[in-house]
Amino acid sequence: MTIVGADQLRKELDHLKFEKRPVIAQAIGEARELGDLKENAEYHAAREEQGLCEARVRDIEGKLSNAQIIDVTKMPNTGRIIFGTTVTIVNIDTDAEMTYRIVGEDEANIKENLISVSSPIARGLIGKNLDDEVSINTPGGLTDYEITAVEYI
Repeated sequence: MTIVGADQLRKELDHLKFEKRPVIAQAIGEARELGDLKENAEYHAAREEQGLCEARVRDIEGKLSNAQIIDVTKMPNTGRIIFGTTVTIVNIDTDAEMTYRIVGEDEANIKENLISVSSPIARGLIGKNLDDEVSINTPGGLTDYEITAVEYI
């Protein structure tokens, strides 16, 4: 996991523990005051939301406790693609240029050009070097790319 990814998970965990939990607890308390809990939709909805919140808290805590956080900014840039690097590749056939950052599965967001280390493109790039040409088996078929930039940012 990258430092940014770990920070995002910690922020989400703090939000769930210190903002969302109290709101849910208050909603459960207000729903209890309405009377019969067997047929109280507000109570059941609040309890379900509480269960989802607690499950997410446990999930995040587990991920953070088992995470190996990697800070590529403290590593010398050798031009080799590793976890956490930002890579610019050019499709040899179409000259389309793409820049991706290789991150952990929880951080991946293709809209922000953050690709999972287990994605086909990342697996094809890991271990390669600047100026290498690689063939990557993507969902659209085998595609050839040239690596034009490798940044440790």
